[in-house]
Amino acid sequence: MVSLRTGHVSVTGNYRENNEDSCYIDGQQRLFIVADGMGGQSAGERASALAVELIPRRIEQLLDFDKANAKTVSEVLEKSISHANSEVIALSEVEPGLKNMGTTVVMMVRVADRFFFIGVGDSRAYELRGGKLRQLTTDHSVTQALLDSGTISPEEAKTHRWRNTLYKYIGCRDGVNGANVTEIVPRPGDRFMLCSDGLNDGLESTEITRLLQSSNDPQEVAEKLVKAALDAGSRDNVTCVVAIVD
Repeated sequence: MVSLRTGHVSVTGNYRENNEDSCYIDGQQRLFIVADGMGGQSAGERASALAVELIPRRIEQLLDFDKANAKTVSEVLEKSISHANSEVIALSEVEPGLKNMGTTVVMMVRVADRFFFIGVGDSRAYELRGGKLRQLTTDHSVTQALLDSGTISPEEAKTHRWRNTLYKYIGCRDGVNGANVTEIVPRPGDRFMLCSDGLNDGLESTEITRLLQSSNDPQEVAEKLVKAALDAGSRDNVTCVVAIVD
């Protein structure tokens, strides 16, 4: 069995009045989720809280964490996200104050000795292996789509006016299917991070790499990453989960 140590931090930050991010780690360290809510007032908070309540419940019902194959894991993750999407839409239609609510979701699921990652929206998962940082999820933002098509440069993407405009998220009436699932066979020394965009918006990849390696205590690493994002001027809530493979 893979031996894993984790740490997590979720803060309101320096500019927001409330924390619309939610974070979830199950007691057996098999499921990790970061959700970044949107919709103003309390709507974003409700959406992200709903996502981290509904998704784990559905995964627990459908998934055998000891032996499921990759195809089954992908199907279960898609079903759990789709279920949360329907519920968030339904609630937004009956409560006027929640009309435009939605949330991103990024998660890591441990099945036997493999890790699976999936993201909807622009919260991200990263892997640090042998000193090299790799983003494991793709942003579902208009800017990323323009970047992928070669319409804008990576430099332009950093400040593009649509960089926070999402075309896929939980609460999206166009549906949430089709997000890629990345499978990893972990190695000792691997480090993984899930984060809301309040973290990666403020930090360059080189800084994330440096901080992920800065301590052997995952809680300390998470705290350093969040502090660095706030010090760099992040104007959002900031949430971070760090997992270290022993």
